[in-house]
Amino acid sequence: MIKMKKILTLILTAALMISFAGCGKEPEADQSGVKTYKIGICNYVDDASLNQIVDNIKSRLGEIEKAENVKFDILYDNCNADANVLEQIIANFVAENVDLMVGVATPVAMAMQTATEDNKIPVVFAAVSDPVGTGIVESLEKPGANITGTSDFLNTNAIFDLIFTANPETSKIGLLYDVGQDASTAPIKDAKEYLDAKGIKYVERTGTTVDEVALAANALVADGVEAVFTPTDNTIMQAELSIYETFAKAGILHYTGADSFALNGAFLGYGVDYANLGMETANMVADILTNEKNPSNVPVLTFDNGTATINTDICEEVGIDFEEIKEKFTPLCTKVESIKTAESFDDLD
Repeated sequence: MIKMKKILTLILTAALMISFAGCGKEPEADQSGVKTYKIGICNYVDDASLNQIVDNIKSRLGEIEKAENVKFDILYDNCNADANVLEQIIANFVAENVDLMVGVATPVAMAMQTATEDNKIPVVFAAVSDPVGTGIVESLEKPGANITGTSDFLNTNAIFDLIFTANPETSKIGLLYDVGQDASTAPIKDAKEYLDAKGIKYVERTGTTVDEVALAANALVADGVEAVFTPTDNTIMQAELSIYETFAKAGILHYTGADSFALNGAFLGYGVDYANLGMETANMVADILTNEKNPSNVPVLTFDNGTATINTDICEEVGIDFEEIKEKFTPLCTKVESIKTAESFDDLD
């Protein structure tokens, strides 16, 4: 009996050690009392929206470092939409024994979720449009497991309300997206339901590369669409600088799900403030690490996505008066802002 008790004790001790190892160790303070937390951040692709999020996560964590007695050791990488590279980046984060991972965009969040099922490293995602629908979390209020974050859920109907406010006679709309982007699945479904209910014709064109998207844009012009809708689709975002002139020359307005599209030449971007989303993601990261919050009990943060950003260069090219369209859109938006075409937000400074 005594021998059996010793065996059971050893088994329980080993289990506890594994459990504690999976949760990570509490960082030790240095001689000055400063605790250092190691954070692995992975961006999905190099585009204006996602880069803006990363920049604001880093800057906000820097502010928190100065305000509190902590230090954040940030390991940053970008997988450039390559699944194999993404897998290696996450493996490197695990090998580096990070205290927390940040996944920017849906594919990164999903990969981190899978990679941390056993080790239980906390994960905070940023800009996941449909965290419940993709199975990343169980619910927005109670994410479950070791993951939570910020969502850039898109109110698709609100964008279409703007389209028909600008031109009530619109009779044919183009839907431009990448079928492989999870962020586009729900908005495109919502768009079709909205248009079907109104009896409006629509044409779908898709692409997975910049060249394919350029061909799709030319096809939509040939299709005779009067406006084009794109959700928060990173593939189209990457291609926007290559297609905006195609639409502008044809007098077709491109309505999109983020202000970065408008920065890169789309007529309008509608959605969340990605700079603020980045800062709130950083606040969530710091809260989980410094206050030892359990991600499974930290609600996913959503935002009022009522900001319309209009490209004044496009307005001028297609003959739209910015002040007039702003007046039309203002009752339907939290705010209406203007922007000029540029490659990145830094170029506007």
